[in-house]
Amino acid sequence: MELPESYYQLLEKIQQVDFVLVDLTLYLDTHPDDLEAVKQFNQLAYESKQLKAQFESQFGPLLQFGGSFSSYPWNWKDAPWPWQV
Repeated sequence: MELPESYYQLLEKIQQVDFVLVDLTLYLDTHPDDLEAVKQFNQLAYESKQLKAQFESQFGPLLQFGGSFSSYPWNWKDAPWPWQV
């Protein structure tokens, strides 16, 4: 299945933002009073949610176990999964 370039670009942007969120989480575990880091974390958490909603509206579900809704008919069986590309 050939996917549009926008699929890969959006998926990469999601991965970049989520990587920074992981890094900030580790930092904030040891620096919980860093207000600027908390603000940055919250801004990126919002951006991550927006990017994932955009991805799902264009390409289908991204997260399982209730993290993403399914359209009708059930579309979890549709490939490719993000980790397959």
